[in-house]
Amino acid sequence: MQHILSGARIFDGAEFIDDHVLVIEDGFISAILPRGQAGEPTHSCDGIIAPAFLDLQVNGGGGKMVDCSTDLAALRHICETHRNLGCAGILPTLITDTADATAKVIEAGIAAAESGVPGFLGLHLEGPHLDPRRKGAHDPALVRPMEEADLARLCDAARTLPILMVTLAPEAVTPQQIATLSGAGAIISLGHSDCDYDAACAAFDAGASCATHLFNAMSQMGHRSPGLTGAVLSRTEPNAGLIADGIHVHPAAMKAALAARTDGIFLVTDCMAFAGTTLSEMTLNGRPVRREKGRLTLADGTLAGADLRMDRAIATLVGDVGIAPERALAMATVEPARAIGLDHRFGRLAPKRSADLVLLDDSFTLRGIWADGEWQRPLD
Repeated sequence: MQHILSGARIFDGAEFIDDHVLVIEDGFISAILPRGQAGEPTHSCDGIIAPAFLDLQVNGGGGKMVDCSTDLAALRHICETHRNLGCAGILPTLITDTADATAKVIEAGIAAAESGVPGFLGLHLEGPHLDPRRKGAHDPALVRPMEEADLARLCDAARTLPILMVTLAPEAVTPQQIATLSGAGAIISLGHSDCDYDAACAAFDAGASCATHLFNAMSQMGHRSPGLTGAVLSRTEPNAGLIADGIHVHPAAMKAALAARTDGIFLVTDCMAFAGTTLSEMTLNGRPVRREKGRLTLADGTLAGADLRMDRAIATLVGDVGIAPERALAMATVEPARAIGLDHRFGRLAPKRSADLVLLDDSFTLRGIWADGEWQRPLD
């Protein structure tokens, strides 16, 4: 069946295309044509049509966390929740936990991949091989160096899962372990680290290709000691996630980072089980997390993930940071797709691409998701 979407500006992943219509046939984009060259529109809408988002750091959603209880049904539920929040795909993320919990989540991830769970791209394991000095909300009792059994488990998972991202600190691993894990197909992201600039560069040279939530839980950039932050911003090859809620990173710091790096920085929500719900409290490794005034905190005030939707992150970049809408939208679409090697499938609107779309209003608030031949309403 053919659908012709008209009336909205079209963001194709790189630029806005005005006065055009989007033609969809059998779930795929067949053409982007000047208005009037494709017959009568079947759907008229205002605002912005853009590629659906990708989120590479999703700790939970719909009331469920990725944790020791996670199974196939839980991953399906979390992916569905985030599809309703505008994400074509996510990396469900396990925060530092036990070896048994890690093994169980990997097992569930493999089952999700084999079952073709919509929106499931793979897994992100954030820890436990971190630096306790930069633990953030991670349980320090569970943070530990990587051992050979850990490396073998992760290499097996990287070879089996469609995508495996692993956040680790250079202090907790060796360069050879990074090289081995990267060679097995894992995407290595540096984070929760107090390493110096040279150690960060050595880890990138060994095979790390990304950094987790830039600025947060990492050594900062000083004029004599650039740290991990400086390594990310001064090099051209690492990608980096950014939590753009205006709480985790000051708008001025985001502006400076995006001036230093013209590409390679992508948005993440770092959201918890609260996403898509009205919950006010949950637990993380047995510790209560409170949701209040846009913040998620442990009892001591430590930030514990973010109360953030991807559309609100885009709005923050445009409204508070002053980033061009094209770049802000790219940071939620094509930039994360590139970071995980899926820009051939996601992040752009073009003929023969799957019609994974979102509809945003002029304030970048999510108003619809294209599914089943119709614009579907997002969750409240």
